[in-house]
Amino acid sequence: MVSELDSGGNVLNELASAGGAEVQANGEVRANDAAAGADGSETQEKAGKNGPEASQTTRLHRPPILSMTPEELGQWLEARGEPRYRLRQVLHWIFTQPVESFDQMTDIPKTLRRELARAFRMWTTRVLEHLKAEDGTEKLLLRLMDGQTVECVLLRDDKGHRTACISTQVGCAMQCAFCASGLGGFVRNLSAFEILEQLLHLKRLLPGKERLTHIVVMGMGEPLVNLKNLLKALELATSTAGLGISGRRVTISTVGIPPAIDRLAESGKPYHLAISLHAPTDALRNRLVPANEKIGIRAIMAAADRYFAKTGRRVTFEYVLLAGVNDRPEHATALANLLRNRTALVNLIPYNPVPGLNFRTPSPARVHRFVEVLREAGLNVRVRFRKGVRIDAACGQLRRRLAGGSAEGVPCEQPKPEEISSEYSLPADSHPESSPQMEAPCSESELSQPQDASVRA
Repeated sequence: MVSELDSGGNVLNELASAGGAEVQANGEVRANDAAAGADGSETQEKAGKNGPEASQTTRLHRPPILSMTPEELGQWLEARGEPRYRLRQVLHWIFTQPVESFDQMTDIPKTLRRELARAFRMWTTRVLEHLKAEDGTEKLLLRLMDGQTVECVLLRDDKGHRTACISTQVGCAMQCAFCASGLGGFVRNLSAFEILEQLLHLKRLLPGKERLTHIVVMGMGEPLVNLKNLLKALELATSTAGLGISGRRVTISTVGIPPAIDRLAESGKPYHLAISLHAPTDALRNRLVPANEKIGIRAIMAAADRYFAKTGRRVTFEYVLLAGVNDRPEHATALANLLRNRTALVNLIPYNPVPGLNFRTPSPARVHRFVEVLREAGLNVRVRFRKGVRIDAACGQLRRRLAGGSAEGVPCEQPKPEEISSEYSLPADSHPESSPQMEAPCSESELSQPQDASVRA
């Protein structure tokens, strides 16, 4: 256990140092002054006479109203002589029917609206670009107060699900070879209110009485590096006082940081855990996910086993299929050996091409054969539809395109695909040790062909 914690801590320190940040004792990464914001400062100011402290306000005279918990906002209102029901009214205009300004809170007295506007900011982000695809996917590029940008996506399906995909960092330090988010390096963590505002912007895209039903934390950044702020944001997102989304409909995706996975398990929240594995061996994963060099698949699998034992929640293993790199039958066999006897779901993701990277999407026949090998081994497998392909829906693509192919931060050297592909010949027994879990795999879902989408105004 100590070696696994040390391993996770070492890689966090190294990656954070590369991205202009420092690691706290609890494993959180805090951006240093050079990366905290455009003016290089991070202040804490009072939200009014009776308000709480708000972090990352970047010299705000008015802190964001989302920096307050409902309890703190209730105290603020009570101190001004407002009746108890006033809190419910204000929260309605923040979460149930998000408005652009306090002035639009029509059932609130004008005097209180003015006082709220003097004390708080309604929004700290604004929509810089809004793209739509024919399959219903919508993507927003948001500008933050320090001039940085992040992305969030609204996903729709024919079951009525309305899923918000959100970011937790500006940039990313994990340096995954095939991902657009890390190409500009790591800049800083998002605050809890910046994470929440993504959800509210996406909610505003829904017509009528539609509501967000699911959250996937699969946007820009490594969520478990910013776990404290993420959990604070999700607390409101899943609260009846907030967005009221069931915690069982929240999925957090990570490259695999064992100490942070353990903290997530200890939080007692019913969130789903998804581990971005992408390779069945350390030799290949070290090239695709450089953070793995200081962690290792064995430590990640042990943390996943502990998460399942603690929460009873099945762990999903995400695997981006890269043509000629990790998509051969022998890779599927090694992955099946790694996950054998585990209660797990394999989520296969045919690669979504990123301009500037030479990886390719495998053919449908290659994807189908990979699935066959896994299912013949008794694994539960799904193939994720590719949504919003023509609106740069994969995380980091839109931000990178609008920045002219680059973003501020520390650049990450990318391994060449031809170097990585040399790893695809795997011996049959080339896999880390696996450990059993009690439950049998869940029922399989049908393999579907990737869907394309085109842009509409």
